[in-house]
Amino acid sequence: MRVAIYAMQIGRTVPFAQAAFRQAFAGGHDLSDPDYVLIAAAACEMHPRAVLSAAQRDSVGEQLRASTAAAIDAGVRDVPAVRVGGQVFHGERAIAQAREALGGTGQA
Repeated sequence: MRVAIYAMQIGRTVPFAQAAFRQAFAGGHDLSDPDYVLIAAAACEMHPRAVLSAAQRDSVGEQLRASTAAAIDAGVRDVPAVRVGGQVFHGERAIAQAREALGGTGQA
């Protein structure tokens, strides 16, 4: 999650998330293994030394704690979670439920 925060800081949130999900779900790799996180980071042109350095920064840890607290305040209790307006949907059906809440349009 620290690397995800760093990716957000440098404008690579979506590419990093996609690459990390590919490693975890398509590749079956455990993202608690730093090697797979670095592979995901490299896939979206994040330098390994910069990633490792950022993951250790206090400021990244502080931003992660603040983001976690904000999610909890917004009603997130589990992941995956999708928020539509003031309603939070959790679990495997979160996306389908959010789509239904939007009237099936898929637009926020």
